[in-house]
Formats: sequence, structure tokens, C-alpha cells
Amino acid sequence: MSRIDAKFAELNAAGKKAFVSYVMAGDPDYDRSLEIVKGLPAAGVDIIELGLPFTDPMADGPTIQLAGQRALEAGMTLERTLELARAFRAEDDTTPIVLMGYYNPIYSRGVDKFLVDAKAAGIDGLIVVDLPPEEDSELCIPAQAAGLNFIRLATPTTDDKRLPTVLQNTSGFVYYVSITGITGAAEAEATDVGPEVARIKSATDLPVIVGFGINTPEKSRAIATVADGAVVGSAIVSRIGAGDSPDDVLAFVKTLSDGAHAA
Repeated sequence: MSRIDAKFAELNAAGKKAFVSYVMAGDPDYDRSLEIVKGLPAAGVDIIELGLPFTDPMADGPTIQLAGQRALEAGMTLERTLELARAFRAEDDTTPIVLMGYYNPIYSRGVDKFLVDAKAAGIDGLIVVDLPPEEDSELCIPAQAAGLNFIRLATPTTDDKRLPTVLQNTSGFVYYVSITGITGAAEAEATDVGPEVARIKSATDLPVIVGFGINTPEKSRAIATVADGAVVGSAIVSRIGAGDSPDDVLAFVKTLSDGAHAA
């Protein structure tokens, strides 16, 4: 059982929904990023999505694009991202970490080497947004063989014909993207999301977590009411970009996690 599986089993036993937070590794710099990541579990975060900085983040809106630029300008690399995960793992061996990003840095490092290094650093799962299911042999299947969950995105345009292909080799959880478009572009509505989550859950036993367009405690609670949990990224990253202190960022995260956990 992976840390992700164990976390969902724990939440399910407690009758709680999951709160997942996204932060960009190395934003605004390595030290402050590590301080924020280390503080996320105490702020109520059940699963950490750790962004891997990349020069061409095509699925991300301006907020996360700028976070990636700040991280890259501060010297963040794939190696330093794994170093940050190792530093977190030195103090926390239970909170799952999902590395989220694009395939190019992984390909450049070499898939086999990356998987060995990621597993050793304490990474539990991958979300690689530019690798479709048709390319599962490239990374998805090797990742799962290495003991890493491979988490797939489903979207409002994933129809019933496409859904089985998306779910075929997915593990850990399904990430439902609540809106069409880039991150931070619109707000998620529980009335729209609920039927879609139910449709996906009818086709899989995996938890379905909803992200994109969740930016307040109220929205976090509303979405978690109709799903297995909520993901917040841009709203947190924007606080970091505005120069909020790690303590202030974490206090904001706590309000979001409280919302999801109240569902």
C-alpha cells in the first residue's frame, strides 16, 4: 500500500474528505519553499502536490507560470526539487508527495534514473500533464512498476468513450479538472462538478479529487461535499507570489483545509 492509498484509507475510516495543496518547488526560493512545504501537514494538508518548475508550462495559468519562473530564476532544478523532497522526508515519513509537472525534465534526466531517484527521495506519485494514456509505456507503466502511483487528469471534455482509456492505468486517485482551460482561469461550481464526479466514480473505485477554480474555504468545502476531496493551487501560490510570509501562507492554507475537512 502506497502512502497515498494509506492516507485515503485513514481519511475514509475517519469519515473525512481529503485536502490537497499544490505549491511550486523552489518558489520564491529554496529555503522559504522548504519551510512552507514542511508546514503543510500541520496546516491540515493531507497530500502535497509539489510542482516541478518548467520553462513551458502550457496547462498553467499566469499565477503558476510566474511561480515557475521565480523558482527557475532562484536556481531550482529537478535535482533540487528531489533534494527538497528528501529534506521534507527527513522529518515526515507519512504525508504523501505527488510530483506534478511536465515530461521534458524527466525525459532529459532519463526515465529509469528519474524513477530510482524519485522513489529514493520519497515521492509517492506523479502527475505528468503532457503525457496522454497512449504514451503509458513511456513513463506511466515504468513508474507503477517502480512503486509510484501515476495519477491521471479527467476533464469536463472526457466523455464516456474516452474515460475508460484515461482510467486504464491510473492509480492513487483521479484528479478531476473542474473547468476547461488553464489553472486559475475560473471558479469551480459544486453543482456542475457533482454529476461529473459521480460519473467518474461509477467507472472506478479510486478516489476522485477535484482541482482548478477552488480559492476560498467555502469553495473548498462545497467541492469536497461532492467529491473525495479538493485541491487548491493558484490561490496558495498567489499568496507566495505576493510576498506573504511562510506563516501567513500556512495560516491561509489552514482555512482551506478546514473547509474541506468540514464537508
